[in-house]
Amino acid sequence: MGHSLLCLLGLFLLSTVIHGNTEELGVKATLTADRLTIPAGGSVTLTCDVKHSADFEYDWFREPRLYSNQKIVVADESKRELVTSEGGIYNCRGRIKGTNSGSEESDSVIIQETVSNRIDVKLQHSWSQIFTGETITLRCEIQGGEGKVWKYEWTAPNTNSPPTSSEYRISRVSVSHSGDYRCRGSSDYLLTGWSDAFRLTVSYKPKAKLRADNTAVPVGGSVTLTCSVNPSSSSGWKYYWYRDEKSSEALTTQDAVFHSNGQISVSQEGLYRCRGGRGNPVYYTEDSQEVQINTTVTVSGADSSSSPVWLMVGLVCGVSLIIILLLLLYRCRQFKYSCFTRWIQSESHSPGSSTNHGVNQNETHEYNSLHPGDANLCESITLEEDTGTGADEPRDVTYSVITLQNFGKKRKHHKPEQSAVYSEVQTGAAEDSLMYAEVKQPKKEKAKKNKGKSSPAADAAVYSEVTSGSSLSQ
Repeated sequence: MGHSLLCLLGLFLLSTVIHGNTEELGVKATLTADRLTIPAGGSVTLTCDVKHSADFEYDWFREPRLYSNQKIVVADESKRELVTSEGGIYNCRGRIKGTNSGSEESDSVIIQETVSNRIDVKLQHSWSQIFTGETITLRCEIQGGEGKVWKYEWTAPNTNSPPTSSEYRISRVSVSHSGDYRCRGSSDYLLTGWSDAFRLTVSYKPKAKLRADNTAVPVGGSVTLTCSVNPSSSSGWKYYWYRDEKSSEALTTQDAVFHSNGQISVSQEGLYRCRGGRGNPVYYTEDSQEVQINTTVTVSGADSSSSPVWLMVGLVCGVSLIIILLLLLYRCRQFKYSCFTRWIQSESHSPGSSTNHGVNQNETHEYNSLHPGDANLCESITLEEDTGTGADEPRDVTYSVITLQNFGKKRKHHKPEQSAVYSEVQTGAAEDSLMYAEVKQPKKEKAKKNKGKSSPAADAAVYSEVTSGSSLSQ
């Protein structure tokens, strides 16, 4: 029996030492703080207040604690204020001096300690220019915060419920999402500062641009097509190529040769277009304008620099040909006019004419006769001018065969009467002022009978005075 009583007394004393006196006054302590965040290198002030007339001492507690009454060590427990630079969860109570009776513990107050870890907001993609309809992810990064479980806080435009994780994902962004984004992290009673602002700019959906170095494919060659997306500050684009109306089937390496910087080489004709795409899921730009590529017969590999040379050669040849044709036309017209003039002159100098013409000594006379029956043939006898060297020099004699044809209409059973007439032109001495042309007519086959009288001698010579003058055309 005695041993039992001793055991019970020991348990009571141990409970009193460990847990303290559980007697309460029926009042509860109130804990307040001048601020809840300890700035870097600063502190906060906690105040414990008990609404009672007794004289109290104060006990201070900070979580975590091994048991409920584990107090923190302070310089003066009698004071109702506590100044601390360490973050944590704090409680307090009032205890009547000299007793174990006191108030209930206050509600907990969480004091966060600001840490100097650097924090940044970064865009998950490698490009800063964002377009409407894209899906983006912003990430909050804390340097030196490894090994701790962080809770994140965001400030952002056009949002009512920002996330508490390290990633801020926006599906199908719009222009209204443009603005500044900040974040910070907390772990237990540790708190980071706010990050610098990240400026997000959202632009309207772009349109790809297509250009070709040539719209005609040379024989055995190809043309180069280039696709680009403006503004030039945007990046991360891959380019997709299409031909004709197959909008869902992009070109492959069997259809074209793909190069870097959004270029391809094609050798097939068709209607080409392109568009850009990036991200996951892939975000596409609007299709570019269409470019028609055709084939030609241009020789592949021809030096384009020689084209102006060939152009000039062709131009010179063309102009030269035109000039030659014009000269030929002019000469033809002059020839026709000369023939007509010479015919007029021959008529005025024909044998039997009774007109005598003077001869200019220092001029060259051109005597022309027109073959009867052929108006397009002209024959000329050119008399060289007298050199004036003396009358003893031999005279030049020029013979011209003149074929005479009947100008009359052809009669039945009668052949045209033809005869050859030889004309001898002799130039006189320098002092002579006249020149004579002797025309000999051969014998006719039959002499015409004229009332029983014979015709004049067939070999009679006929002289005609030839004037050495200029032609009418001069």
